Amino acid sequence: MLDPLVYLNGEMTPLSEAKIPVLDRGFIFGDGVYEVIPMYARRLFRAKQHMARLFRSLNAVGIHNPHTEAEWMALIGKVASAHPADDQLIYMQVTRGVAKRAHAFPEGVAPTVFIMTNPFVPPAAELCENGIACATMEDKRWLRCDIKSISLLGNVLAAQYAVEHNAMETIQFRDGYLTEGSSSNVWVCKDGTLMAPPKDALILEGIRYGLIEELCETAGIPFQARRMTREEVLAADEVLISSAGRELLPVVRIDDRPIGNGKPGPVFHKLHAGYQEAKKA
Repeated sequence: MLDPLVYLNGEMTPLSEAKIPVLDRGFIFGDGVYEVIPMYARRLFRAKQHMARLFRSLNAVGIHNPHTEAEWMALIGKVASAHPADDQLIYMQVTRGVAKRAHAFPEGVAPTVFIMTNPFVPPAAELCENGIACATMEDKRWLRCDIKSISLLGNVLAAQYAVEHNAMETIQFRDGYLTEGSSSNVWVCKDGTLMAPPKDALILEGIRYGLIEELCETAGIPFQARRMTREEVLAADEVLISSAGRELLPVVRIDDRPIGNGKPGPVFHKLHAGYQEAKKA
């Protein structure tokens, strides 16, 4: 579809015709939150978890939630049904609304609600077979990365850093400890145990975080959530990244150094197989 229908503040409209006032606080301040939900074969994937995270983000920044969960699901269904693809990525954004430019919260302003969708194209098979390269940099973002904020300049700069270093993702470290990628959670495997940074304000807890914990339990893979140094990451047997758009991918090189034997490992293959089954459930 060249001009798909989207939802904006109560109306379905072609994307090319969707407009917001320049004083929308999302445009002026990046004052808003968002969520992305995959849809496989016309079925939303872990929708309750995604909606719970959207509600947490709204609450954390003090934006009034304009809809109940049932209302949100109805709106998502309306946008998704207007798109021909069976596999989609649903994007939802809520800003604090339109008001005179002033930093403090305005009163009596209705939030701006926007929903769109795009076809979902899974990662190419060759990426799962051969793995990806990542770069590293210091995590210079703010200290509330647990909020899925539209204020993503730090993430944008990290993503561009990966492009400039011939990598697919940038893995970030704060004070020498692993946090996350520019738009992904990072997983480290050593001696058969899968590890991830703890769920705190320094990372966005991806919906795949909980899923991979479940897959580890099913596959008998020990799991730990703990802080990890840069040295531990580079000395890992395997490193993985996960996100809604990239699903689960193996990292075989970091800063031009091989990880493990430089090939996707057995833990990735087990979790990848489990992930594909979970998509069908």
